[in-house]
Amino acid sequence: MARSIHRRSVLALVLLSLLAEQPMHPYRMRELIKERGKDRIANVAQRNSVYQTIDRLLRAELIAVRETERDERRPERTVYEITDAGRSALRDWTAEMLGSPAREFPEFPAALATLMVLTPEEALARLSDRAAELSTSLAADRAALQAVPGLPRLFLLDEEYSIAVREAELKWVDCLLAALRSGELTWSEASIRAVAEKFA
Repeated sequence: MARSIHRRSVLALVLLSLLAEQPMHPYRMRELIKERGKDRIANVAQRNSVYQTIDRLLRAELIAVRETERDERRPERTVYEITDAGRSALRDWTAEMLGSPAREFPEFPAALATLMVLTPEEALARLSDRAAELSTSLAADRAALQAVPGLPRLFLLDEEYSIAVREAELKWVDCLLAALRSGELTWSEASIRAVAEKFA
């Protein structure tokens, strides 16, 4: 019987989905994640994170060792395959993640919560940088979507969602920038102290 894994994670979900396609070794998993652009949703910047997640999945009996490949030209590689319990977990996690918004802790809202430690001019400059980066990344992602004609929409939903979220963010940031430029949104040390005293 499969033991429950400590916690589900995006990387664990992605690795299980790859192994549901076919058995493979960790190096191939990491390469496929990058080739398919899934490194935007699963952090594989550190190679060790893939191996740690595989170890967790193995201990939870959601995957199993299929074979060990030996080749004189490269290091020994362990090939993994998904188990029946792993397929069940993959379906359950996918359904749970789709149906229940997770409580996440992104950096941007945290920075907005402490925006007043900067001057309005500094905030304007940094938010202008963010808007420019969002515009650049959105243009690149839209072009990437067009670069795979014929690929069914089903396989592009995560990219569609990512683009839609960043489009909404860019629209909101542009409104915030307009308020900063017009002076509608502004502050000073004195005004911040006054608010702090009022709500102390």
